[in-house]
Amino acid sequence: MAMILADPLDPSAYRDRRDPARPRRRWQLWHSPDDQPPWARPLLLGIAAMGAFLFAWNITRAGLAPFYSVAVKSMSVSWKAFIFGAFDPKATITIDKLAGSFLPQALSARIFGYSAWSLALPQVIEGTIAVLVMYRVVRRWAGVVPGLLAAGIFALTPIAASMFGHSMEDGALTLCLILAADSYQRAVMEARLRSLVWAGVWVGLGFQTKMLEAWMVLPAFAIGYLVAAPVGLRRRLWQLCVAGVVMLAVSMSWIALYTFTPAGDRPWVDGSTDNSAFAMVFGYNGLERFGISVPGAVTSGPGVTTGGDIGVIHFAGGGEFVPAAGGGLAAGSSFGSGWTKLLGSANGPEIGWLFPLALLALICGLCWTRRAERTDQVRGGFVMWGVWLLTVGLVFSKMSVLPHTAYLAALAAPLAALSAAGIVMFWRSYRADGWRGWMLPVAVAAELSWALFLWHYYPGFLPWARDAIVVVGVVAIVVLVAAWLSLRNQARLATAGLAVGVTAMLAAPAAWAASVLDTKYGGTSLNASAGPAGSMGGRGGALTGGNERFGYPSLAEVGQGGIFGEGQGGVGQFGEGGGRDGGGLYRGGDRGGVGRRGGGLGLGGAFGGIEATATIALSPAEQEIYNYVSAHRDGAGYLMAVDSWDTAGPYIVATGQEVMPMGGFSGTVPEPTLTRVQQLVRTGQLRFFLITATAAAIGPVTSPATPVTSSSPVGSSPVASSSPVSGASPGTDNPSGTGTTPGTYPSPGTDVDISPGFSIGGRGATAATIDSWVESACSAVPAGDYEATTSTGTGGLGGGAATLYECSTTA
Repeated sequence: MAMILADPLDPSAYRDRRDPARPRRRWQLWHSPDDQPPWARPLLLGIAAMGAFLFAWNITRAGLAPFYSVAVKSMSVSWKAFIFGAFDPKATITIDKLAGSFLPQALSARIFGYSAWSLALPQVIEGTIAVLVMYRVVRRWAGVVPGLLAAGIFALTPIAASMFGHSMEDGALTLCLILAADSYQRAVMEARLRSLVWAGVWVGLGFQTKMLEAWMVLPAFAIGYLVAAPVGLRRRLWQLCVAGVVMLAVSMSWIALYTFTPAGDRPWVDGSTDNSAFAMVFGYNGLERFGISVPGAVTSGPGVTTGGDIGVIHFAGGGEFVPAAGGGLAAGSSFGSGWTKLLGSANGPEIGWLFPLALLALICGLCWTRRAERTDQVRGGFVMWGVWLLTVGLVFSKMSVLPHTAYLAALAAPLAALSAAGIVMFWRSYRADGWRGWMLPVAVAAELSWALFLWHYYPGFLPWARDAIVVVGVVAIVVLVAAWLSLRNQARLATAGLAVGVTAMLAAPAAWAASVLDTKYGGTSLNASAGPAGSMGGRGGALTGGNERFGYPSLAEVGQGGIFGEGQGGVGQFGEGGGRDGGGLYRGGDRGGVGRRGGGLGLGGAFGGIEATATIALSPAEQEIYNYVSAHRDGAGYLMAVDSWDTAGPYIVATGQEVMPMGGFSGTVPEPTLTRVQQLVRTGQLRFFLITATAAAIGPVTSPATPVTSSSPVGSSPVASSSPVSGASPGTDNPSGTGTTPGTYPSPGTDVDISPGFSIGGRGATAATIDSWVESACSAVPAGDYEATTSTGTGGLGGGAATLYECSTTA
C-alpha cells in the first residue's frame, strides 16, 4: 500500500482511454466519453435518475407558493405581465422580485396548463441538470470519482431535495451558479476568454432569478482566476474586466427595461415607494436585509430584525402561538442564531451535515498544495470553492434573519465539491506514507460527532437510522485505524473501512434528503425543508385558542409540535407526525389555503408538509361574488379591485381575470393612487370593489407583554383582544413591523400581537385611503344579490367579512 503522494488530488488519476477501434456513437448516451472510464457515464445517469426521483416524487402535490404562484398565473395568460413580471394580468404592479426564475414556470403553465405540477416541473428539470453539470465541473477539476461523488452529494443535500421539488426561484439560481462554475472551470484551465464571458452570462442570468444573491460567487471566480489562470497578470485582469462588463450588462437588463420604459406603459415596481426597479433590487431585496436603508425602498420587515426569541404571539382574532424553548419566529441570542445560525436546529440539518468534511478538505488541500506552481489547478480549485463557501456562509451569517431556508442552496455546490474532493484526497493520503494518512479516520470521526450533534435537535426522527450510523461510523474508524497500524499492508481491510466510512459520513444527509418522499417532511412551495425541522425552522411551539375565521386549529388539533416546528400530532412514515388537515393559515374560512382545500396546517405543522399551499379553485362564496361581478361589469377593463394581493390571488389563479390589487406585497406600496382609481371609475374601466373589514397594517405589534420563558406552561399567557393596535390607528401605513415606533422590532422574549395580514397580504395606507373613498362614494351591493352572506371569508389571512361595492361613473 505504500506509495509516494506526488499530488494530493490528481485529476488524471482515474482517466481510462477507451479503444479507438470502438468509437462511441453520439446517441449512445449511456456510454462514457473516450477520456473517462466505461463505468463513469452509467453511474452518473444513475445518480441523476436518483436525484430526479427525489425531486419529482411529490410533484403532483407540490402545492403553490402564495403570492408568486398568482404572478405565474398572470404571466401565463398575459404577455405584458410575462415580460414585466407583473402580479396581475392587467400588469398593474410587479412582484417584489425580478421575474427571471418565474418565466420557465409561466411557460410551463402555458404549455401544460396551470397546476401545481406544471409549476414545479421546471425546478425538477433544473435540479436534474444541476446534478449532471456538477459532475462535469468537479471532474474537470479533480477527476471522475470526485465528480461522481460531488453529483451524488449534491443530489442528496436535504435543502436541494426539497427545493427542486417545488416552484421556488432558488432552483433556477442554483442551476445558473453551477453552470457559471462549469464555464469558469474551463476558462481557468485554458485562460479562455469566451468561457469566462459565459461564466459572466450565467451569473447575470442568476441575478435575474434571485438578484444580489447571484453576485456572492463573484469573489470566488475573480480570486480563483487571478490565482490559477495560466496567463500573465495583465491579461488575467483584462479578461476579468471583459467578463465583468458582460455580467453586469446581463444582470442589469431587466432594471434597464424598467428604467427606459415610460412609467405609464409598464407596471409599478413592487418593493419600492418611488416606482424604482433599482430601489426594489438593491434596497428592498438587498441592503435593507442588513438594516441599511435605501431611498425609495420598502422596509424589508422581518428581514432586518436583530434577533431575539419572540415570546407568545397573540393573533388579533383569538389564539396564540407559544414557541418552544430555543425556537420561535426570530433568531435567538443562543447558539444557532446570529453568526452561528447556519449551525443551529433550523438550518444545520438542511445544509450543514458535511461542514466538518468540507472544511477539513479545504484546509488540507490548501496546505498540501502551498508549494505548487501558481497555475496548479488543484490548488486553484480549492481556492475558488473555498472562497465561494466562506463568502456565502459569512453573508448569510451576517443577515439578521434568512427569510427562506431555500437561500441555503447556494452553499450546496461548494460543499459537495469540497466534500467529494476531500474523500478522494484523504483516501490517497491514507494509502501513502506519512502522517497525512490519519486525516481519513479523523474526517470520519469529525463527521460522526457532528451528525450526532445536529441529530440531537430532533431525537424522535428516525432514531434507528441515527443509531445505525453511529455503529457504522465506529466500525469504520476502528477498521481504518487497524489497517493503518498493521503496517498498511491490509489493502482489502482498508478498502472496506473506506467504504463503511463514506457510508457513515453521507448517511445522515441522505436520510434527511430521503425524507422528502414522505409528504409530511417534503417542505412547501413557500419554504423548502427536508426532515422534521419544518419550513420555518426552530423546535416549534404550541398553537392554542384556534380561530376558524383565521383558519388555524387549536392546540389539541395541532399537537405539541406546533405551528412552526417539528409537529408531533401523529406518526408517519418517517417517525414524527405533525398536525392534521385543518383550516389554512394562508386563507381563512372553508378555503383552507395553506394546505389542501378545507384544511391546511397539516402534514407537519402550519407551514410544514408538502401541501401547505394555496389551492386553485374558488370557494363557494368567492364563486358567487365572481359570478355576480362578471355578469355586471359592463365591459370594464378590470373585473374588480381588492384591498390586498391575498384577496386578489384566488380570483386571478382560478379565472385569470384582471383583478386590481392594492399596496403590493407589503400593503405599503403607493399603487394604485386614489386619483388613478377615481379616473378608472369615471371612464368605466373599474366598477366593483371588494373591501374587507380588517384594516390593520402589515405586521403591527402591541407593547411588550409578559415574556415567556422555557418554563412557562403552554397557553399561560392571555389571548390578546382584537382591538386596534396600540399606537396606530386602523389603516395607517406601518411597514416596519411594529405598532408604535417605525423601524423597531420586538425585543427578545417579548410577546407580540399580530393582526391579520402579518407579512402576508396586509392592508396598508394605500388600500385604507381608497377604501374610505369607496365606502363614501359608492354603493354596497346587497349580499342577497349574489346569494352570499356579508361574511364571505375572502378577507385573506385574517378572514373576516368582505363587502362588495359598485361605483358609477359619476362617483
